[in-house]
Amino acid sequence: MHTERIIRALADPTRLRIMRLLARMELAVGELAQVLAQSQPRVSRHVAILVDSALIERRREGSWIFLRCAPGEAAPEAGLLGAAAHLLDIAETHDPAFAAQCEEDRRHLAAIRQHREDHAAHYFAAHAQDWDRLRDMLTPAGDIEAALRARLADKPLGALLDIGTGTGRSAEVLAPDAMHIVGLDRSPEMLRLARARLQHLPAASWELVQGDFAALPFAPASFDTVLLHQVLHFAPDPGLPLAEAARVCRAGGRIAIVDLAAHDREELRARHAHARLGFADEQMSGWLTRHGFMPLEPLALDGHDLTTKIWVATRCPAERPAERPAEPAALTPRREFSHGPV
Repeated sequence: MHTERIIRALADPTRLRIMRLLARMELAVGELAQVLAQSQPRVSRHVAILVDSALIERRREGSWIFLRCAPGEAAPEAGLLGAAAHLLDIAETHDPAFAAQCEEDRRHLAAIRQHREDHAAHYFAAHAQDWDRLRDMLTPAGDIEAALRARLADKPLGALLDIGTGTGRSAEVLAPDAMHIVGLDRSPEMLRLARARLQHLPAASWELVQGDFAALPFAPASFDTVLLHQVLHFAPDPGLPLAEAARVCRAGGRIAIVDLAAHDREELRARHAHARLGFADEQMSGWLTRHGFMPLEPLALDGHDLTTKIWVATRCPAERPAERPAEPAALTPRREFSHGPV
């Protein structure tokens, strides 16, 4: 019985501490062990019990396992999960010893946050030269971000999927306008950088998922807004990620594509793994229309050497639920598709 599993899972002080920590931020198993001052195998056993009870969920990113409180809204036991979370809120308010332990645990989260930020700083320093060269060609990031927010400001973003989230910059910029953000990237390294950037936001307002833009791990019609920011030029066949974006976008929802206008800078293929040297408006409009979107007039933002375009389109109502493209994702060349620290 699921009720019994939830009650049994909560009948342990360590698991109560884990629940309170994960309510504050998403953590890896090793990070939890560090905060709790317990061995990783022991913490893993507690985690397994909480996962089995559906109180928390885990997600693999490369060799790391990250944990978060289960959202539970769509689950049959949503009421039970919400009641369990509310019970822990009350317990911390009325049990001074438990409150003191939770506060002590949360103080240790500062070290976790600092470690993530230090890791991100080292990564950026190691790659700064290449990124600086590319940034010098582009429209200033702040101008692009302001233009993107303005283009999407006419209605709420709702549930937003940031495909190829990279360092999480776009997710951070759009977070105030969205109900919930999911950042997806193939690279575990980029997801760790995004986690360091987003960790100051409320834990329930965002999540990160490792996945491929040609085979999105989401149900049809899951999102109100889909964003591909400097991502599509990594796709040898842009039709595959656009078909997937259409599949997960709700009718009346929107897609926003931020990418380069067509150009002839061949060095970007070798130095930055660009499969496409930008896109023409007619080309992009054709893809969007073919995949069930109604394109709006694109916006051009001139940079030093390259022009950035913002294409926005509205998802048309589908006659039947969209399906995945017929070609298996394994046939797609496996490229990293995260954008840099912009």
